[in-house]
Amino acid sequence: MGLVAATFKLMPEGADADLAKIKKEIESKVDAREIKEIPIAFGLKLIEVLLVFDDKEGIGSVEEKLKSIHGIASVESGDVTLL
Repeated sequence: MGLVAATFKLMPEGADADLAKIKKEIESKVDAREIKEIPIAFGLKLIEVLLVFDDKEGIGSVEEKLKSIHGIASVESGDVTLL
């Protein structure tokens, strides 16, 4: 088995969401390698998270951890690759 690198796109509940608070909660739940804010439109920003984790954990369980963060409306997995 090995390591998986995956990106996740997290959509906040609104343009007035506290992104700093959301980022801190992300860091407390998962070992994020990189967290970026990507402007979408009208002040709304998407949070993109790069994670590296053991493939035994599974992408579904990581996605569920991210969905449980307060202030997140949706989570979408992006690129996934074995390392």
